[in-house]
Amino acid sequence: MMPITTMSRPPGLPDTLTYPDTPVSTLLAGAATRFGDRTAFQHGAERLTFAETWRGACRFANALRERGVGHGDTVALHLPNCLAFPVAYYGTLLAGATFSPANPLLPPHDLAHQLADCGASAVVTYGPVARALAGTGIDLVVVYRPSGEGQLDFETFCARASEVPPDPGVDVRQDLAHLSYTGGTTGRSKGVRLPHRNVVVNSLQYGCWGYGAVPEVDDAGNPVLDQVGSEDEWPVRLGEGIGINLTPWFHAMGTIGSLNVPVLAGGTVVLHDRFDPPSYVADAERLRVTSMGGAPALFAALLACEEFHTADLSSVRTITSGAAPMPHEMINALQRRFPDAVIAEGYGLTEVTMGATLAPSWRSGRRKVGSVGVPTFDTEIRIVPAEGGEEPLPPGTPGEVCVRGPQVMQGYHNRPEETAAVLVDGWLHTGDIGVIDDDGFVSIVDRKKDMLIYKGYNVYPRELEELLMALPEVASAAVVGRRTPEAGELPVAFVVRAAGHEGAEPERLLETVNAQVVPYKRLRELRFVETIPVSAAGKVLKRELRDQLT
Repeated sequence: MMPITTMSRPPGLPDTLTYPDTPVSTLLAGAATRFGDRTAFQHGAERLTFAETWRGACRFANALRERGVGHGDTVALHLPNCLAFPVAYYGTLLAGATFSPANPLLPPHDLAHQLADCGASAVVTYGPVARALAGTGIDLVVVYRPSGEGQLDFETFCARASEVPPDPGVDVRQDLAHLSYTGGTTGRSKGVRLPHRNVVVNSLQYGCWGYGAVPEVDDAGNPVLDQVGSEDEWPVRLGEGIGINLTPWFHAMGTIGSLNVPVLAGGTVVLHDRFDPPSYVADAERLRVTSMGGAPALFAALLACEEFHTADLSSVRTITSGAAPMPHEMINALQRRFPDAVIAEGYGLTEVTMGATLAPSWRSGRRKVGSVGVPTFDTEIRIVPAEGGEEPLPPGTPGEVCVRGPQVMQGYHNRPEETAAVLVDGWLHTGDIGVIDDDGFVSIVDRKKDMLIYKGYNVYPRELEELLMALPEVASAAVVGRRTPEAGELPVAFVVRAAGHEGAEPERLLETVNAQVVPYKRLRELRFVETIPVSAAGKVLKRELRDQLT
């Protein structure tokens, strides 16, 4: 691990934290006791206080148990961000079951594969997409705001259940809280095994870092934050924060950073159904939001919005970004717009529960444009040769980023060989290429694999290439990314026509492939070429293809 300078460590906080051995559900239990009647979640005119969310979670947990779902079972949440999500999330964990998030935009065949792989005993979904679960063989399907007859309504399911919290009965270091899925280069996702301990630890790591706090337990043994940092350094105090959340809760950054951390901090989370920059700005001004967070694509759209530059957003104290690197020009533009706000980027992946690094979030902290910060509490990062090996490289030398800490996953679900390939003596090989400077700041400079990032979402070219190669009109194909400041990387396909299909039209191929993937994975352009460049070893030279896009 590289040396960390004093200016990049939280003032007045220890370098290591003491984490209580408690289930994830206790994060909400502690917040309900502490922040009771404060609004926890708001969606339009509807609100849930912390106490109401806790009571709802207890009812949902008991309703699951009445149907025989509990310890050892998996409950999939196939939901967009809505008020049912936190109730079902904490309720699932309170029942002793494992939470498995599913993107509600997944095509039916991908959803069926994921539900089968995680062994879901129950699914919580919402009306418009409930039919996508047909044929999955899952008996218990609970529907938030049903749109058809015969669907089991979420409110009805919970209504008569007890509000007495059950004992989850879990081993926090072994039993899974999350079985989260991340995109795979073969086109199939891998399940990431995350015990309760991981989730509580990562939530506390980021809660303490962001609010100048240390973990404590209340009289009932629930984890809470003790904000020991000064108001001068961390001006947003516990129980006072408010933010608009557009990060999907089925994403690791959403579940930890935009759900568990605000719950710990007593913050109010305001939900928007879609991102409309003028509406976002109007709400941010009206509500006096204290924080703004999301992927760089969100900030690119805001900076292009006229209202963003004229609204009174003086209440904003922190701006956080993750999922993709933020361009230097964007950071500088945001700093000019918010001269008194702290702008902090972080780095993580599902395999580390959510996060491993974050820039200093306190006012006097040192931040470096282009860096994703330094390792958070109890986390080590080292850079090793990208071509293989475990020997750490010296500062300033690019190589593969490896992470070790209490938030690193148990492994991939039912994939021992793939687990062994990335976990070596406790160190997670991330597949990302980065560099650490003399002060311990980490920068991500490339990716070992060919993954693209579009608006914060991972897009794996191999999946798109396989779909193209399955078409009779295609002889060979390669997908690379075109960089844009607004969206990140747009997937572009280079295709060699198959013999006899010289009349193949790019529009039809694009339509065929894009109908089989979620919207953020869609190809944005298709170019026909005579050949795909390959090396002497037969590997596609994607660098040469990218050069053709410039």
